[in-house]
This record gives sequence, structure tokens and C-alpha cells, in this order.
Amino acid sequence: MKQEYIISIDQSTQGTKALLFDREGKMLLREDLSHKQLINEQGWVSHDLWEIRDNTIRAVKLLMEKASVSPAQVAAVGISNQRETTAMWDRETGEPLEHAVVWQCGRAAGIVRDIANRGFGSIIREKTGIPLSAYFPAAKMAWLLQTDEKKRKRAEEGGVCLGTIDSWLVWQLTQEHAFKTDYSNASRTQLLNLHTLVWDEELANIFGIPLKCLPRICDSDSVFGHTLMGGLFEKPVPICAVLGDSHAALFGQGCLQPGMSKATYGTGSSLMMNIGNKPISSSHGVVTSLAWKRRGRVEYVLEGNLNYTGAVITWLKEDMKLIQSAGETEALALSANPADETYLVPAFTGLGAPYWDENARAAITGMSRVTGKAELVRAALDCIAYQITDLIAAMEQDTGIPMKELRVDGGPAGNRYLMQFQSDISGKKLRIPAAEELSGIGAAYMAGISAGLYQEDALFAGKEGTWFTPGMEENLRLHKKEGWKAAVAKVLTR
Repeated sequence: MKQEYIISIDQSTQGTKALLFDREGKMLLREDLSHKQLINEQGWVSHDLWEIRDNTIRAVKLLMEKASVSPAQVAAVGISNQRETTAMWDRETGEPLEHAVVWQCGRAAGIVRDIANRGFGSIIREKTGIPLSAYFPAAKMAWLLQTDEKKRKRAEEGGVCLGTIDSWLVWQLTQEHAFKTDYSNASRTQLLNLHTLVWDEELANIFGIPLKCLPRICDSDSVFGHTLMGGLFEKPVPICAVLGDSHAALFGQGCLQPGMSKATYGTGSSLMMNIGNKPISSSHGVVTSLAWKRRGRVEYVLEGNLNYTGAVITWLKEDMKLIQSAGETEALALSANPADETYLVPAFTGLGAPYWDENARAAITGMSRVTGKAELVRAALDCIAYQITDLIAAMEQDTGIPMKELRVDGGPAGNRYLMQFQSDISGKKLRIPAAEELSGIGAAYMAGISAGLYQEDALFAGKEGTWFTPGMEENLRLHKKEGWKAAVAKVLTR
């Protein structure tokens, strides 16, 4: 039977998607399963690793039940994943030793303060391209190893696996129990040296992490192992691509040349600019990472990450009870009083790029007597666009390259008010592709190329999309941006 389909798994913060693609790279079907957000009284955010593994297999099985396709026709699997979420499991049994520590979680802040006080912040930034922060997995791994002395001792003996969600899934899904990660995910851990492209022993010692606990780093388009997907496949199918979700979206958007940029709007958001085969050190609050390593060649990116973008809409719905669904926000924002100057700074767990202030806390400023539900909802949407605009400015300053166009994806990209405001406040043209699920698409495309099913040029030729162009008067744009900067300044602690 001819193998002419690709399955892509997009494992994200809120849930897991399984997507089916044909031999032309067209997405045919998708299946979604959500998982629990485990939040304790201290505000720590965790995920159940078994639930993620089981949902992944179940989503793929449900997908194939819907499709009129035999599992024997699947040529390869690709994986994209939530990146900085950190897992720890037993090397012999595969049993999780703790719940996963989610990227949003700041429980390792004390470890970061201690490392900073020891004077290691600059060397960490120099080697990894990333400022020292509890956001990244190295500090989370250090926290996991401190929770139990027996686990710490077992880790030192090599009996513990520490990795990001891609490594957990590859281990659990492959017959080989392969303990691997790719360069895109490794570059986000604060343990990979961007210049030598290996796990850095000095960095591991600073964080107190045994190198023997870390996965093997592989090219993003390599074969990571072979899976029966919980008995779905009669014969093992290769996993031919692994990418962090934002990197997968960059690939899916076709940002394959230096200067090309995309923004992925999700629970949090990521802005990425392809900067080519040499790293550029940022002096404006964004970070340097690897886009991927494929065909044996490395490409780098500048990236800025935001903790709360789509999550702000979740907050409006679940905590503030102002809306019943995200779909209501567009009409509410359009109905808001144009003269209202309310700003929401969503520093619920601190501010990420370009401010990097973990102690900042959220605030609503500029309210007046006319401020109501519609104005607060609009301020929540606006803060997403303001944060992305901050990152655009930082990257333009670092590279000296004006961003002519921004390619956009993710759920909130379907909000026409938000997209027009994003174009207006940034002064950039926005292109939203006709296809959704760019992270899943990127993983599928890379897996299909790796497996020999797809031709790269044909995949990216003639892609359709929706355009938004700036229409805001310049004085108004500047006034609004100054108001945003003033609001942010009120919550910064350094």
C-alpha cells in the first residue's frame, strides 16, 4: 500500500492536536484533545505527563478513525511542542517523577536569584543568547532536582531523564525509547552553547544539572525513532521531524530567508525573525535561538516571548466572567468608546521580553467613568498588539533591518479587530495564511520533506492569505504607544 500521508502532532499548552496531511501538503483533518491545567494555591502551573502522552495517542487514533485512510498509508510523523515546559522521568521505567513544570510557571525564581547573586548572569547570556530567567528549562530542571534528595542522587547516577515535552513524547512513542531532542528545543533550555552547539558543561554545573540526564541533540529533520502509536500502526512509522512550536510555525510560514518574520499568537506569543547562519547578540531585550538544524545546517533567529496574550482572553472569560467565549471580544472591542484610554498590562506572572521583570505585576490604568466592559475587553486585546510591537522595535534595532511584513498565525489571529490594531499600532503589513495551525503544518512539512514525500519549493509556492495594512493616523499611533509605555513603566520594578 502506497505511503502518501503525514501525521503531525502539535502538543501545546492547552491541549494536543493531531493533523493529517496528503501528499501535496494539504491538511485534510484534525483532532483536538485538551488537558488539565494544574494550578495550586501558590500559582504553580503543572501538566500531567501521562495525560499528555495518552491524549497524543488518542488524538491520532481518533483522527485516523475519521479519515478514510489506512494507517499503513502513513509515511511519517512530525512533532511540534510547547517548548520550555519541563519533564522529569525515570530512565528505566519511563515513569514521571513529577508533574511537568509549565513554561508559564515561575516557581524556580529563587534558584535564578541565587545564580544571579553568584554572578553567572552574563556568562549564561553570552553562551546561550538568553538572559537568566525562571522561564527557561534549566532553572526548572534545577528546581525538580531539589525536590527530593533520592531523585537528585539517582540523577547523578544517570537514572533520571530531564527534557522538554518533545523528549518526553519521543521517549514514550518510540519503540526504541529514544531519548532525544532537536536543536530548536535545545536552544531554549539555557544549557546549549549557541556557538559550540553542544550541551555546555559549565552551564550544567552552574545550574547543578548532570549532563548524563540530558537528551541527545539531533537535527530537526532527522529520524528520531519509530512508533506504533499505541498499536495503531501495524509496522513502525518513523518520526521524521521535531520542532518547538514557534520554530515549526516559522517553517510553516515559509520564513526561510534572513529578515523574514512571523508572530505566533497562542496562550503566550512568540515573535521570530530569521537571521541566517550566524547568531546576533541582542542588546534590546530579545533573545537569540536556533531556528532549526536541517540538512546539516544551522539557522538562527531573534525571538521575543510573551507570557500572556491569548491567556489574557482566558482570564477575561474564566476569572473575570466578562465574556462567555473568545469570539465575543471582536464585537465588544469595536463597540468600545474611541476616547477611552484604558491600558491593561498583563504582568500576571511578570513581564517577558523585552522587559524581563519577573517581579512586575498586572495593572489596569487610565480608566475613567466611561470605562465599561467593552473598554476593558478592548484594552485586553490591545495589550497583545502593544507587546508584539515592542518586540518588533527591539528586533529592528538589533539587526538594522526594517520589518516590511509580518506573517501571523495562531487562534487570536482570527480576531479582525486585533489584527487591524496590530497593523495600525506597529505600522506593518500583516499576512495571515489561508491555512491555520502553522505549528502543526511546519512539523508536517519538515517531516514530509525529510521522508522524501514533499518537494520544498512546491510546498511554499503560491500560498494564499489575508492582508491587513496600517490605517491609523501617525499622531494617534504615537499617542497610543506613549500611553502604553507609561502604563508599563508603572509596573516595572527595575
